[in-house]
Amino acid sequence: MRTVRVNGIELCAETFGDPADRVILLIAGAATSMDWWAAEFCARLAAAGRFVIRYDHRDTGASTCDEPGRPSYTAQALTDDALGLLDAVGVARAHLAGMSSGGAIAQELAVRHPDRVASLTVMSTTFYAGGPDLPRAVPELSAKFAAAPAPPDWSDRAAVVEHLVADWAPYSGPAGATEAELRELAERVVDRSVSVASSGNHWQVIAEEEGPSEHRLGEISVPALVIHGTADPLFPFPHGRALAAALPGASLLPLREVGHEVPPPSTWDQVIPAILEVTGGEGPAR
Repeated sequence: MRTVRVNGIELCAETFGDPADRVILLIAGAATSMDWWAAEFCARLAAAGRFVIRYDHRDTGASTCDEPGRPSYTAQALTDDALGLLDAVGVARAHLAGMSSGGAIAQELAVRHPDRVASLTVMSTTFYAGGPDLPRAVPELSAKFAAAPAPPDWSDRAAVVEHLVADWAPYSGPAGATEAELRELAERVVDRSVSVASSGNHWQVIAEEEGPSEHRLGEISVPALVIHGTADPLFPFPHGRALAAALPGASLLPLREVGHEVPPPSTWDQVIPAILEVTGGEGPAR
């Protein structure tokens, strides 16, 4: 684990495996740190011949944090940071794997910087370019967005952990992360983070964004994989199906009864071979 200077800030990143192997950059969702990509998940990819990079977005984990409620950047900066990180660690072309908003970042990089992207894996994300009439989030999540709970005392570790668990739990599917697993993750996030409260800045900059840029997905020619839970409450499964249809030649991997979440360990025997397959067509990219 190390700190890398990117776009005038410090990003905390961790690598797994041999730098001479094919590079996979894991991009977490909005307001989430590298901790969501389990170390064992990364290690299994590395053991199969991949050099895996996970990192904390700005305002998460051990990366540079702005004051809560006062972000000094736009949503575009989160995309620029991913590209800047590849520059900083000397990677010319990487396989991208992004979850939720991290999937949107991966899509944008594949369109805007095709020379830097060897393959595209997107998880629990949507067809941001528009198109078919896709279903909205389930009513329970819509109600959650409309009446956000009061923030905790950010200096009270136990209260912050409980707040995070309550915030994340509605996104898990019947076969997804358990409450105990979410609590363990929350404790790890709280203990590693410079400022947990600052992660909320992501939602502020995303809300201020004028709208997603035009992702000309039909122009993407690299191998692509769409992983989507059949019980995703935020982007119901038709979102994954529409995205797979929009990406030329993309494979669709449904995860039964999984929600809007990083693939849980129970799915790794499906997910890891699929990622290895889509990332297997190009050699080292140093």
